[in-house]
Amino acid sequence: MSAVSVSDTEVRSILAGAVDLARSALLELEPSGVGAHVGVRAEDECAATHCFEATLPGYHGWQWAVVVAAAPDTDRVTVSESALLPGPDALIAPEFVPWDQRVRPGDLAPGDLLAPPADDPRLVPGYTATGDPEIDEVAYQVGLGRKQVLSLEGRVDAAQRWYEEYGPDSDMAKAAPASCESCGFYLPLAGALRAAFGVCANAMGADGHVVHMGYGCGAHSDTPLPAGAGSPLYEAYDDAAVEVFPAESPKPAEAGSAPVAEARAAVEPDTRPADPVGHAPEQPDNSTDTAVSETGTASASTAAAAAESEEAATQPSTVPNTESSE
Repeated sequence: MSAVSVSDTEVRSILAGAVDLARSALLELEPSGVGAHVGVRAEDECAATHCFEATLPGYHGWQWAVVVAAAPDTDRVTVSESALLPGPDALIAPEFVPWDQRVRPGDLAPGDLLAPPADDPRLVPGYTATGDPEIDEVAYQVGLGRKQVLSLEGRVDAAQRWYEEYGPDSDMAKAAPASCESCGFYLPLAGALRAAFGVCANAMGADGHVVHMGYGCGAHSDTPLPAGAGSPLYEAYDDAAVEVFPAESPKPAEAGSAPVAEARAAVEPDTRPADPVGHAPEQPDNSTDTAVSETGTASASTAAAAAESEEAATQPSTVPNTESSE
């Protein structure tokens, strides 16, 4: 036997000292998953439970529990049972909740079936057919042909939900200019709930929802149009306007400047006499003439050649007559 931490002062000493016996029983079951001894607690006068740390992967915070027992008039201790139980810091699954209690409003999807619970207090038996065709036909026309109808509890439950979401105490209703009771889009319900509830038919409001007659919104049918013609109070400022600056007059160029001489030489024809045919014209030495463009030079040469051809055609022939006179 070894010293142990006794968590319950009512544990008999013979049971509290059975630590090695409890550990050996666990080692036979799980040789590598038993940790340090945690404590012992009394189950009754003849039994106690020893707890050990569980070192199994994935069982952090769990404890091994071994129940040992001994008769009041004996000094022999035996092992009754062992189990792996969650400790105070163990990670465990949440408490199980039956499926019918887990379903919440909005969980129903297309194709799902959800039957009402048995003896649903929200429903009561409806009209029972009498067998008389005339009476039963009238009963169906006035809405008495259903097997079950809403009970008083069911109507109160529904009215409470509608009142909390679309009632006069909502933020929307407090800021509304008027209530649904005077709105043209308000469609009162039938039956007992007609006195306080209806359906909103305004697509811009609580369309399709059951609302209390004290509810309201800004889309009330009697909401007036904003006052004024809508024109701005101040003159509009156009930040994209073009700013116009006065253009400065260009300074006249001097007559003898080089750019003017070059431009004049490019447009004026060459009036110098043409050279004899077969000789290239002499290149002028003036530096200003060398700046004439290639296009201007070609035009002047073509004009000189045409003038020379015309002059040669008008002059008489100077070829001497070789015939002798008789």
